[in-house]
Amino acid sequence: MSSNDTATPPQPVADSKTILRIFGYLRPHWKLALGGYVLVFVINALTMVNPQIIQRIVDRGIGNQELDVLSWMVVLLLGLTVLQGILSYFQGKWIEQASQNVAYDLRNQIYKKVTSLSFSYHDRNEAGQLLSRVMQDVERLRFLNGRATMRLVEGAIMLIVTVIIVTVMNPRLALLSLLSMPVLLVQATRYSAKMRPVWRALRDRISEMTSWVEQNLRGARIVKGFAQESAEIERFKAQNDTWFAMASESARVRAINDPLVVLITNIVTIFIIWYGGRLVVQGGLTIGALVAFNTYMVQLAGPVRTLGRMIPFLTEAAASGERIFEILDTESEVKESPNAIELPPIEGHVRFEKVTFAYFGRRTVLDRIDLEAQSGEIIALLGTTGSGKSTIINLIPRFYDVAGGRVTVDGYDIRDVTLNSLRDQIGIVLQETTLFAASVRENIAFGRPGANEEEVIEAAKAAQAHDFIMEMPDGYATRVGERGSTLSGGQKQRIAIARALLKDPRILILDDAMSSVDTETERLIQKALERLMQGRTSFVIAQRLSTVRMADQILVLDKGRVVARGTHDELLRTSGLYGEIYERQLRPREVQELLVLRQQALKASSETVGAAISRA
Repeated sequence: MSSNDTATPPQPVADSKTILRIFGYLRPHWKLALGGYVLVFVINALTMVNPQIIQRIVDRGIGNQELDVLSWMVVLLLGLTVLQGILSYFQGKWIEQASQNVAYDLRNQIYKKVTSLSFSYHDRNEAGQLLSRVMQDVERLRFLNGRATMRLVEGAIMLIVTVIIVTVMNPRLALLSLLSMPVLLVQATRYSAKMRPVWRALRDRISEMTSWVEQNLRGARIVKGFAQESAEIERFKAQNDTWFAMASESARVRAINDPLVVLITNIVTIFIIWYGGRLVVQGGLTIGALVAFNTYMVQLAGPVRTLGRMIPFLTEAAASGERIFEILDTESEVKESPNAIELPPIEGHVRFEKVTFAYFGRRTVLDRIDLEAQSGEIIALLGTTGSGKSTIINLIPRFYDVAGGRVTVDGYDIRDVTLNSLRDQIGIVLQETTLFAASVRENIAFGRPGANEEEVIEAAKAAQAHDFIMEMPDGYATRVGERGSTLSGGQKQRIAIARALLKDPRILILDDAMSSVDTETERLIQKALERLMQGRTSFVIAQRLSTVRMADQILVLDKGRVVARGTHDELLRTSGLYGEIYERQLRPREVQELLVLRQQALKASSETVGAAISRA
């Protein structure tokens, strides 16, 4: 969880600012909202007329036995009821459309913001928490901008108008009836204050649980492979128990509040009947007026209860708004300069000049790194874990910004050019291959959506992926599972390489790009890469000697510094660290590769001899 997620909940003043900001999203859809709220006034006006009609029905139609009045009043009451139903339909429709538009705008804005934030933000925030905010918190803001606010306005209007009408009808009876209003408002305020931190904690807990489930689903193979299903179930159960306890506390408080509001309202109704009945007996009030008065109070009971529920909901929506605005207000650590220019087509000359970098401002990962890659050169990066290899390749497409020094491409400081124009000319195959739940064709063409079929197939052939793709049920139209789960590691790697190659970049980044392919597949890919790397500047983090030997320059890193550089043969003579890496990491794989190739050669030879004997 980010630091923002655990911050102290803002004070009520901040709540009001948050609520106003939430309502601000209605501005582009003001016509729909205005139409809905105009109908709120019209419907409320019709509702206020109904008790007056009922009074005439009781006093004149029934009491004085005026059948004409009874008939006309009943017809009028029926007509107003039908009209209210029709207007309520349009009212709900327009308000709902406006609120759905708000949710639509918010989700688009959040997604755009999340995708524009730098890698450092995603390093600190879990995907499940962001998903919870995009779905659950936005839904609460939608409801606030829709029916929740409509009910608040409706309830407030009805409360004010009803108070005026009943006061005019009978001030003493009105005073008795309205004594409960301050009690109800105090109860609503207390309820809101008590529930607000609970709602905020519940939202955060749901985010954590969503993140936990997302991680376990993504890592299902690891969980099963280590037989940790029971342990993970227990860990989730512990989180679920915490959420359940908090939700139970919320339900307990609500279970006290709602019946208490109903109890207060019902007590008031009983007193109205008792005191109003006395007035009728004493001749100070007609039966029709008492019925009308009680009808007003019954009509008022619903909005009062709604106000009791909606006022606390404002604080719940404020909590959701805070969580959403935390995302929208986050400044990306990688910012595009207002004066950034489009990077023209490049040759691929890359320089690091005294580059320093530290993740989150903590331990230094790169310390005054200098390197230069001429256009078309292959640069191999080697070093122990944590030496800074991946950080170097992450700085080239500006996934992170340097803390000191600068990175240039063809002489342009990459902080002075637009991100899209820079990244459009870089192809990347990361160590953790990511494919999307789409067709093979769509995954390969991800960097060039407009590529035609022939170009996609050519890239797949170059990456040695075409043959196994054609063996799939639907060929290039075959859909791969989420994160490429239906493919083997080597297949995913080759599709990722094809995706990078189709982009035809001037700078190519391969982060251990062949770690998941077998020796034979690597040999085929290596041939394709030798041809395709020509004319491109390539940065390769490699664990195999065949890749290292291709390099024009090998950089050996240790603790964020370049401690040696040169070709394979030069480094074997001059660098003790490179010699250690060679003996521990590269040479064993070289021996293994030679053994595999020898076995394949012997197998091929025996098959040839066998075939010759068969022909003889």
